[in-house]
Amino acid sequence: MYNRSAEQLSTADSDTGSVLDGGVRKHGHMSTPVKPPNGRDVIAQFLPQSPFVAKLGIVADMLDDHEVRLRLPWDPSNVTVGDMVHGGAIATLADLTVMAAAWCGADTPPQPRGVTVSMALDFMAPARATDVIGIGRALRRGRSLVNREAEIVDPQDRLIAKALGTYKLG
Repeated sequence: MYNRSAEQLSTADSDTGSVLDGGVRKHGHMSTPVKPPNGRDVIAQFLPQSPFVAKLGIVADMLDDHEVRLRLPWDPSNVTVGDMVHGGAIATLADLTVMAAAWCGADTPPQPRGVTVSMALDFMAPARATDVIGIGRALRRGRSLVNREAEIVDPQDRLIAKALGTYKLG
């Protein structure tokens, strides 16, 4: 399970390349590959480095091979009407949650990259002046495609939205 802060991740091994650039140690003119990162490492490094994720303030509360939890903290700049959290912010949290669920538990391809192939999102209730939590799980893993789900809830576990999607790794 992911238990390190973003700061700890960025300073963990100063002569190791970024997880996102293949994690290559540089020694003079030669490069020696290090053990490939796992998918959880990729997501743990991606989330704090993404400008869009940072703009919304989304953080990882838990990254595990079987379940992930991301949180969109309450912020008045993420509302649509009154104190209702904007559907686009909730959709972004859903997409990031299913992406994280796809990566966690996955073997990392040589060039870590991926894309959401499809996602269906159903809104169940408004989120009003509260943090919103995305709980993601992988349903099925193929060679490169992962079917996953995300439930978006408030801190009292009231269902706000449900997403199903397919994510392609590599």
